[in-house]
Amino acid sequence: MTNTVAGGCLCGSVRFEVQDNFENFYFCHCEQCRRVTGSSHASNAITHKNNIVWTKGEELTVRFDHPSGAFTKVFCSRCGSGLPHESQNGKDLVVPVGCLDTALSLSPNAQIFCSEKTEWFRKGVVAPEYLGFMTEEH
Repeated sequence: MTNTVAGGCLCGSVRFEVQDNFENFYFCHCEQCRRVTGSSHASNAITHKNNIVWTKGEELTVRFDHPSGAFTKVFCSRCGSGLPHESQNGKDLVVPVGCLDTALSLSPNAQIFCSEKTEWFRKGVVAPEYLGFMTEEH
């Protein structure tokens, strides 16, 4: 029997459960993912489109399909958090890993669009680490 993982948006209005049998878990460094996350990359896991059950607030989700046809984003209409969505080809479910409550059984197995990786990300990977906010005392 396949385990499930739960997830949802930041404000708690949208919740779901997805089967933890992901085919891939990757970091995408493309420009679109950087812009939509406001970060260096998106962290997405891929599974079959039927592996999700919306348990709360599915009607509050909004879907944006980029006019190029190469990019989709689904988010909570209340807080803007990224949420799982069916890929434009209709075959896959793309799950933003940051919206999950627990870790997946699959570790990241690829980084994609690395030619678009930012220099500040490359430098940041080796920056000092802190347990919380960086303070004057660090």
